[in-house]
Amino acid sequence: MPQFLTLLPPDEARALLLSHLSNGTADSALLDSLLALGRVTAEDILAPHPLPEFPRSSMDGYAVRARDTFGASDSLPAYLTLIGEIPMGAPANLTLAPAQCASIHTGGMLPIHADAVVMLENTQTISGRGGSSDRSTEIEILRAVAVGENVIAVGEDVRAGQIVIPRGTLLREAEIGGLMALGITSLRVVRKPRVGLISSGDEVIEPNQPASAGQVRDVNAYTLSALVTRAGGEPVRYGIVRDDFSALQAIAQKALTECDAIIITAGSSASTRDMTADVIRSLGAPGVLVHGINTRPGKPTILGAADGKAAIGLPGNPVSALVNGYLFVVPVIEKLLGLNPRPRPTVNARLTVNLSSQAGREDWWPVKLTANRQPPTANHQPPTVNRQPPTANYEAEPIFGKSNLIFTLASADGLLKIPADATGLSVGEMVEVMLV
Repeated sequence: MPQFLTLLPPDEARALLLSHLSNGTADSALLDSLLALGRVTAEDILAPHPLPEFPRSSMDGYAVRARDTFGASDSLPAYLTLIGEIPMGAPANLTLAPAQCASIHTGGMLPIHADAVVMLENTQTISGRGGSSDRSTEIEILRAVAVGENVIAVGEDVRAGQIVIPRGTLLREAEIGGLMALGITSLRVVRKPRVGLISSGDEVIEPNQPASAGQVRDVNAYTLSALVTRAGGEPVRYGIVRDDFSALQAIAQKALTECDAIIITAGSSASTRDMTADVIRSLGAPGVLVHGINTRPGKPTILGAADGKAAIGLPGNPVSALVNGYLFVVPVIEKLLGLNPRPRPTVNARLTVNLSSQAGREDWWPVKLTANRQPPTANHQPPTVNRQPPTANYEAEPIFGKSNLIFTLASADGLLKIPADATGLSVGEMVEVMLV
């Protein structure tokens, strides 16, 4: 039986694969901003005007000249004459003279010569203080304000011409809101990379077919389709190919021509019947880059490239395929999208049991996260720099199951990594869990 080549650590294998790929899809499309959630910007977005476009109040209160409030306090208030109210959604057609103020609401435009806002709770209203013939209203200022206090200045959020959303940004809810605030109702986004998915094996059937003895329904094409979609790609399923080299090669070549990357599931281990590696070698240079990853699950994973396109062979076991999809397929899609680097969502948790591991191999365990049931314990030791906190918000409970049992992963909230230089993790140890 042929043997695996030298096993590479996952990080090294991933870097090698990405180094042989093109820098991303060059195509882009103009899209309505309201439909752009989850898409990636194809160009820098520049602000057409400052935001805000006029000085605005950030509080309900009174627009004032800050100098008129200097020294004001509860025991020695300042008195300003109220000359009117600033209407919302309209220009502030008032001009403050010395010792005058105007009523203003949050978001209202400051009147001319106003440079600060006194919060409503720091004032009192006094009518006719000058005598019975004086019907003017005065505002008692109980706290001094500085220039710019409780005011959002012109361009404080965004300057005109500023890059507000760089190219390669994944558009979230906040970015969509920012586009609307600037009146940008359409923008160019990167075309979704097409990822061809090929399932192989005489025993594999479509999910809508009844399974006879010895047959299994295709899981991988659909879990990987979902993974590709969530990562920002467009999955293209090419169906199930029997254990025939010519048939698999023909489908793989067709998929590689029509897509930006391909994934072949099953046929990746080093047995005489497994032909995925040979198929990938036949697709174009450089061919197979890595055959075997120093990890569990997913040791038989194949990483290859053909003329700048990724060709990946994943194990047939559903858990192995999906875990290594997180590790290798998602980064490929992110590179094709030109996505700017961003951290993976993780949480810190306390391990509930001991976990053993083989030294020199990176292990990934599916875990269930639950609220930490352990009450905080008193710690009478003197404080030390960078000491670990005594409690965590979550407990990580490993889910034990074999790599062909998809519901072991369906029950998981995340994946826990045991580094290659460790022989395991101890109960109670603080661990980092990658959310999936």
